[in-house]
Amino acid sequence: MHVKVVILGAGAAGMMCAAQLGADALVIDHAKAPGEKIRISGGGRCNFTNLEVEPQRFLSANPHFAKSALARYTQWDFIELVSRYEIAWHEKTLGQLFCDGKSTQIIEMLKAEMGAAQLWLQTSVKELSARDGGYALRVEREGREVRVTCDAIVVATGGKSIPKMGATGLAYDIARQFGIAVTDTRPALVPFTFPEGRFSPISGVSVPVRAVAGDGAFSEAMLFTHRGLSGPAMLQVSSYWHEGEDVAVDLSGGTDIGGHLKAARQVQGKRLLTTVLGEVLPSRLVDHLAGEMPLTDRLGDMSDKRIDEIAASLSDWRVRPGGTEGYRTAEVTLGGIDTDALSSTTMETKAVPDLYFIGEAVDVTGWLGGYNFQWAWSSGWAAGQALKAA
Repeated sequence: MHVKVVILGAGAAGMMCAAQLGADALVIDHAKAPGEKIRISGGGRCNFTNLEVEPQRFLSANPHFAKSALARYTQWDFIELVSRYEIAWHEKTLGQLFCDGKSTQIIEMLKAEMGAAQLWLQTSVKELSARDGGYALRVEREGREVRVTCDAIVVATGGKSIPKMGATGLAYDIARQFGIAVTDTRPALVPFTFPEGRFSPISGVSVPVRAVAGDGAFSEAMLFTHRGLSGPAMLQVSSYWHEGEDVAVDLSGGTDIGGHLKAARQVQGKRLLTTVLGEVLPSRLVDHLAGEMPLTDRLGDMSDKRIDEIAASLSDWRVRPGGTEGYRTAEVTLGGIDTDALSSTTMETKAVPDLYFIGEAVDVTGWLGGYNFQWAWSSGWAAGQALKAA
């Protein structure tokens, strides 16, 4: 059979692209259902975009690449689409938007927008090759081999994150097949791990922090786990962290710990430092930190200098992760298809006509909080509009 456009991947970007093309598109995916990452996101409520989408909240070797697509299909455009389908939503912290109901509402909305586009699920690509005026595919569907030709290919197969859901490096393999450069990839928005269960005794403790790694700094919650450190603050800085580096954590949560200790010393000098610190930090965390730094003094025995030193240590607590939990739990893949090889307007490869890459497969990675979905909507829309006009 012949179709105008074959879209590989029925995730957020692929479905959004197909929604622009309708009957001209055939969407192919190996999964049993479309939009699986949409379904599990946001605890089943889908953090579908963010009110504060800005280009600087995306990481890429070319920080300017995402600007065009994000400006032409914005968070407000997607919010309008969601509202048109009467999907109720609410704002959480830091501009994050979630469905009031289930995330499957977003999937059903996209399926409706796809209209007459064909959707082949549980279909695997066995071969892709260029042919005169387009491309040829050999796929396996319902136990038999099917050959498809098309005028254009859109690769929307995502990255390597969450392989248990079927994630592979197919997009990178296709890029290399056609001589398209791929930047180094690694897990992002992922928890840190530490050797020997360092934080197991305080697993479950959560504390507001400001975390810094590389050029990234975020003020959100940090969660201690049996394996290491998680929570929004750690997931965010993981995108900026490199193996062998420290993560700096301000445990004060905005509290003037030094001032608090000095004030308490004036009236309750006999109290233990750990007891007073337990008023501003979780007591289990204070007990754990007492094994790393000298916190056993009585307040009345401490000088201003000593209190300042303790406060400084807690405001710049340094930890060096052994690694991360990897692609197994990473929300996204950092890196991917080199943006220098793509048109920022259409997402088409510059050297290979009618070959497009969109979504997570591209070297554009957003912050935690709906940014990566917005990149999927924007890049999918941009490619779809270009193909629609072709």
